[in-house]
Amino acid sequence: MRQTRLPLGALTACLLLSAPVARAGFTDFIIRGGATINHPAAGVYEFVLDAGGEKGALGSNDINGTTIGNLQSVAITRLDDRTRFTNGSGPAMAPYLNLWITNGAGKFAVVANEPTDPGMQALYAGGWDLSFADLSNKAAKIFETSDRSWLPNNGVGLTFADLASFVIQAPTVAQLTAGWAGLGTGAPRELGTNLAYGVNWVFGDTLSNYVSGDPGYVVTNASVTTANANPVPESGSLVVLGLGALALLLGRRATR
Repeated sequence: MRQTRLPLGALTACLLLSAPVARAGFTDFIIRGGATINHPAAGVYEFVLDAGGEKGALGSNDINGTTIGNLQSVAITRLDDRTRFTNGSGPAMAPYLNLWITNGAGKFAVVANEPTDPGMQALYAGGWDLSFADLSNKAAKIFETSDRSWLPNNGVGLTFADLASFVIQAPTVAQLTAGWAGLGTGAPRELGTNLAYGVNWVFGDTLSNYVSGDPGYVVTNASVTTANANPVPESGSLVVLGLGALALLLGRRATR
């Protein structure tokens, strides 16, 4: 009996149309202190910060090499009850964004937003979903370097628009281990290994402005995309594509 088969192109198109768009992968890590990271469910993270100075983060290197001005979306969804915190406070607006940037000649700095600024608070909706357009006129604070001569206006009074052409890139383990003037223990890098990520959602700070207590901050759906990104199938979709190709091959064999 001859079996009806879809052409290879049609089968592939159907599978691709059903495949979800890939998002950048994020890794959870402790930066400093006794922060605790729990995993209540797949893709869900709880950051418990009981004291000032504790810091943890979710980081991604998937868009390293692109520029700040090319950010299309950097997002995260908050699941815990924010009403237990004072409206507009650090814990109510956590997490905040850290981007490692470089001049391509060995200089690195961390660029951070300030979620408690009124302009940022207006963008909050059950979490953050920030484009470069959202960030462009917001204050961009520079950390983790004493030498700011390579930055516009020596790193003072900047907005994200001023840094649009700077490349997002995490320093290597070797660079962070060697260190440089102004690099502190609160820099977004993994405690003990010095692994770092270009894009980071950070929980906690040097002071006690972002202490969560227990329960902690519960988040999911961390993602980052760029304006020129080419969507690729997520790992699950690649499995589906593989099964589809196998089915096509078996169909061909059945007709011989």
